[in-house]
Amino acid sequence: MTTDPVTAGPSEAGGQVPAGVVVGVYPTSGVAHEHGLVVLAMGLDYDVVLRDDGATELIVPEAQLADVRRQLELYDRESAHWPPRPPPPVPRVSGALVTPCIWFVVTALAFREQMLAPGVWEARGALDPVALFRGGEGWRPFTALFLHADLGHLVSNLGGGLLVFGGVLATFGLGRGWLLLGAAAVAGNLLTAAAHGVDGDYRSLGASTAVFAGIGLLTGAAVRAALRGEGSAWRMRRLLMPAAAGVVLLGWLGAGGVRTDVLAHGMGFLCGLVAGGFVSTPSAARRDEEKV
Repeated sequence: MTTDPVTAGPSEAGGQVPAGVVVGVYPTSGVAHEHGLVVLAMGLDYDVVLRDDGATELIVPEAQLADVRRQLELYDRESAHWPPRPPPPVPRVSGALVTPCIWFVVTALAFREQMLAPGVWEARGALDPVALFRGGEGWRPFTALFLHADLGHLVSNLGGGLLVFGGVLATFGLGRGWLLLGAAAVAGNLLTAAAHGVDGDYRSLGASTAVFAGIGLLTGAAVRAALRGEGSAWRMRRLLMPAAAGVVLLGWLGAGGVRTDVLAHGMGFLCGLVAGGFVSTPSAARRDEEKV
């Protein structure tokens, strides 16, 4: 700002400027008039002068220069953060959180029905190669995912499913994530039944095939992202790290216990790995649109 005294000169309106001093120079006349309102609020007159360089001078009475400058400084200080920032948006509940909880409840209710009618649901819904391939009961690879042998079996799969399914949905999006999870889990059960054939008495049930299909999906997506990365020197390391992590999880979580169906776990992981490696993940903007 300058404080040069001005006696007379052309104003923006084309008239003469009364004697006064320049209290400020502004890039536009609109900004100058905005500060002029502060001067008017003090009960004083002001004027503006257009300069040759396009800037605008604000002229105030010389006797009140100190008071005007002080008020303008206060105004600029108070206006520094105006308009205020809008309040943060209320976070929307993501389908990646809600829908796994719905799956949790449905699976728990299915187990309750099993307890009310022992053996009935298992006989009609467990994975059974003979009933599947000879009896034409094609629903079994799907219904077996919602049946469990005991409470401990149920709790372990529910806990793992909440974590893994949430990660899959956050990575692939709501609709695509559930479609891939369902397809990989059912395909894993089909391959498992086919591997056992129709000559034995194999029967299986549990959501663990879907859980390991989810781990495979996340591993496949990570491998795909590593392969698409730039820089050949680090590409192999970026490829091996997610693949090794997936295999370690498979071995750690899926190969223990006498009644553990290792083949079903492996088939679920394999189907998820293939699907996750070949199906692209949506952009972050697209995933945000799928939130509910």
